[in-house]
Amino acid sequence: MDAKGYSTRDERRLLDALGRGLLKDFPNPERSGCPGSEVLKRIASRTMPLDEAGKWLDHLGSCSPCYTDFSEFKRVRELRQKRTLLAIAASILVAASIGGWFLFQKHDEALVAQTAVVDLRDRSLPRGTQQNPDQPPLVVSRAARHWNIYLPLGSSEGLYDIRIVTESGGLLMETTGEAKLESGIASLPVDVNLSLGSSARCNLEIRRNAGEWNTFPLLLR
Repeated sequence: MDAKGYSTRDERRLLDALGRGLLKDFPNPERSGCPGSEVLKRIASRTMPLDEAGKWLDHLGSCSPCYTDFSEFKRVRELRQKRTLLAIAASILVAASIGGWFLFQKHDEALVAQTAVVDLRDRSLPRGTQQNPDQPPLVVSRAARHWNIYLPLGSSEGLYDIRIVTESGGLLMETTGEAKLESGIASLPVDVNLSLGSSARCNLEIRRNAGEWNTFPLLLR
């Protein structure tokens, strides 16, 4: 029990003291000696100390109208408490759902940011270090750790060598991957690890079966 209210056990003892027939067995049409609705509200809401509420027990035990009002105030308080709890639970659920969605979106965005599509399907196949001057450079983020290279149309399945070199011929990365046909398109997935830095123009070079390199201009950002 705190300084202002009383426990559920105290309230149960209070209701037991009032008995079961109070709603109709003690009419008081003149409302003689009734404490008033504010007192009854304080008792029902547990904001009145038990020692102060005790002086009204005899009256509540012999006045059906007061007991009816008290029961209604108590019912409204319990209903309000239930609604408050439901609102809190709903808020927690909404917050948890938003937080989960946000984390999922962040995770999904991170995966997208780490994956790059390098589309060569409409590119011609230049030989050696010669490039087609009409073709703009491929633009790929340095942060992308996974590349999915769509090889030029007509390319076949199998192992391919891939390397990235600077315009002056310096080697930035070299790896090997296996291309698979998907709906008639040769898709070549590779893992890359390019250090972060400023934008740089370089070349993507691809060859199959140790053949001649096919060179494509590349811009790393």
